[in-house]
Amino acid sequence: MPTFVLEAALRPTLVCGVDEAGRGPWAGPVSAAAVILDPADIPVGLNDSKQLTERRRGALEVEIKARARAWSVAFAEVEEIEALNILAATGLAMRRAVQALSPAPGLALIDGNYPFDVGLPVKTLIGGDGLSLSIAAASILAKTARDRLMIELDARYPAYGFARHKGYHAAEHVAALAAHGPCPAHRMGWKPIRDLLAARAASPLHSRA
Repeated sequence: MPTFVLEAALRPTLVCGVDEAGRGPWAGPVSAAAVILDPADIPVGLNDSKQLTERRRGALEVEIKARARAWSVAFAEVEEIEALNILAATGLAMRRAVQALSPAPGLALIDGNYPFDVGLPVKTLIGGDGLSLSIAAASILAKTARDRLMIELDARYPAYGFARHKGYHAAEHVAALAAHGPCPAHRMGWKPIRDLLAARAASPLHSRA
């Protein structure tokens, strides 16, 4: 389980945890969150968002926002992912989240091994969402924010089932893409999407249409 040991060891520097959600899906933006926890008021049960149920993530989201010293969530949109690449777009979302914090932190703990440029010193932690409570809190906010946005996209583009699979590879998603082609929420540069477009273009049925 994550602990506050890493953050405590870095005092008096003000530390934020940073994590992302949505680097792998075929559709939708990538989200990032940054959180500065109050060491005297840490929500019980913080953990890597992937280890929590949807209901528990939702409850912890409310607690984090109410009890953290500061928190922020930001996105890089599909158009930015296409223009930059997913790694650079993830860094952009992280930088936006960190720069929106007040008070401003002096160090960012980032999940993973890539030292994204977020405008201040960075310490990377492989498996950080299972080691640092601040990163775990950020993972929860990034995940719940992106899931909510994908539900909104599902209402706009109901044929794809975004509310259920959140834009990831799923049989339902593959079948919808084959039947309808991609929508504006899809990442057109993703290889599965490019392959689908190429197959549809080569199909006599679609050529006649």
